[in-house]
Amino acid sequence: MKSCPQCKLKYPDDAAGCFLCGGVLVSIKDPLIGTTIAGRYQIEEVLGQGGMATVYAARHRLVDRPCAVKVMNAQYTRNEVIRERFRREAKAAQKLAHPNIIEIFDQGETPDGLVFLVMELLDGETLADVLEHGKVPLERGLPILIQIARALARAHDLEVIHRDLKPENIFLARLANGTDQVKLLDFGIARSMQDARLTGAGEVFGTPQYMAPERITSIEAGPAADLYSLGVIMYEMITGTFPFDASDITSYFIKHLKEAPVSPKKHDPSIPAELERLVMECLAKDAKDRPVDAHRVQADLMHIAGAIGLRIPSDAFDDEIESRGPAKTLPPVAIDRWVKRTALFEQMLAIAFIGERPSQLNQLLAEVKELVRQISELRAKALTEQRAIEAIEARGREIRQRLGHAVDALGVDASKARDESKAALAGAAALTLDLDRPAQELKRKVAEVMRWEGRSAFVEPYPELAAAYRACAEVVDSWLAAKQRLADAEARVAARRGEVEDLEFQIRELRSVLAKNEEELEREEGDRRRIVSELGPRADELEALLLERATRFCTPLRSRRELAPLFQELESDAQA
Repeated sequence: MKSCPQCKLKYPDDAAGCFLCGGVLVSIKDPLIGTTIAGRYQIEEVLGQGGMATVYAARHRLVDRPCAVKVMNAQYTRNEVIRERFRREAKAAQKLAHPNIIEIFDQGETPDGLVFLVMELLDGETLADVLEHGKVPLERGLPILIQIARALARAHDLEVIHRDLKPENIFLARLANGTDQVKLLDFGIARSMQDARLTGAGEVFGTPQYMAPERITSIEAGPAADLYSLGVIMYEMITGTFPFDASDITSYFIKHLKEAPVSPKKHDPSIPAELERLVMECLAKDAKDRPVDAHRVQADLMHIAGAIGLRIPSDAFDDEIESRGPAKTLPPVAIDRWVKRTALFEQMLAIAFIGERPSQLNQLLAEVKELVRQISELRAKALTEQRAIEAIEARGREIRQRLGHAVDALGVDASKARDESKAALAGAAALTLDLDRPAQELKRKVAEVMRWEGRSAFVEPYPELAAAYRACAEVVDSWLAAKQRLADAEARVAARRGEVEDLEFQIRELRSVLAKNEEELEREEGDRRRIVSELGPRADELEALLLERATRFCTPLRSRRELAPLFQELESDAQA
């Protein structure tokens, strides 16, 4: 593609110059800039480049909605694992539907085999950018951490483990009131607990500084691995440094596996004791010693924030950043502009030729009008289909949010039940250990009874014998009481486990409903998206032809001085 540096119209590569202003066209460096993906998304500028993908600012051509498009880099087109990770990222983020998780609008594949994702366009910075300036004050950091925990809670409730949680994947968008809204990014290596297809034996994915011990030794790491990564992030935010420092990946792995982190308070004594305890609990080597789930982490963080008088960020969708408003600029070949341009072309002919008009110009103008009509029809059909797609999306979003809120409520209850089950299990374990003491004590008391029975020989009563019998009875009574306490504790463990199992069953049922809903939405959207994708390229072809015809029409007229005002009007319209 080429672009006019003056009026910004974009042209096919074989165009010689701009028909509006006569400017010299310049090549656009990135081959995707100015092109359309899937017949819908106009690529405008590069936002960022990574190892596997490039992210572009774009706009939906039919509904003028700004968005971001993440396109897999060309060298990975034949890598099915990476292609599948792109698809997984879309599916994982779409089904999670949470205000603190990036929203994915669409996904697909270009004719060249490049997989792409379309997502909300955000304005802000990553947590990594913030941490480059050192530790984060608690008044800003705790609300950020609460939102991260909320996002993880939703993901884990729906059986999605992020597996690469790090500051680079945590975006901080700025709300109108100046506060941060967290958006969890990049579920490209996220793993459903029911799907092990992309992880082979011996493969390790993630970032060493934030990797849980079990992620290093096993591919079966669960949600607790994300909590460990969150613990590293918390440590980094409140101290300005990592819990472990190493010069290579292997050393990081060894420290995660074997070395205890330095207490955060040694870096900053003002850190609240409860926050230090939570960070160290998240960094426990054994997953069983970490918080029971992300809901528990969120609750603890909210308690800490409340205790020091900080605002608790809202978890409502109403506070979400608006990414569906109109674009700042209209499409460069918007059909209503071409209607106006054809009217100006008519005026040019009327002014330039009082009598008979040149047949070639008449023919070109007729072709321009016919192309405008055809494009208008194609765009109208595409817009009708797009509105239907948006209606399906809106219905799906509403269902996801409703089911998500239900899952959250059950997740909070399940979290409390897990905490109570963990405490009951620990209490039962302690009581089991205590049972050995009365048994050993009774042996000693029985020995005392036997000694005095030997002296009395059942002939002479001794007060010491009576005392020894009473001591035995007391030990037996205490033993019986301990046994009863253990039985009560085991009953509590069973009851809490039953509660957890019941709540987890209800969450599984909701997940099943959500999965069926996603399948239905995918089927409904599929045919309509294919129609729009077919109409878009055809309209692009006609628009390229329209530019070519308009250029041929304008070229012989540009030198006529009496038409200068009309050409100026064309140019001002293009620059508006």
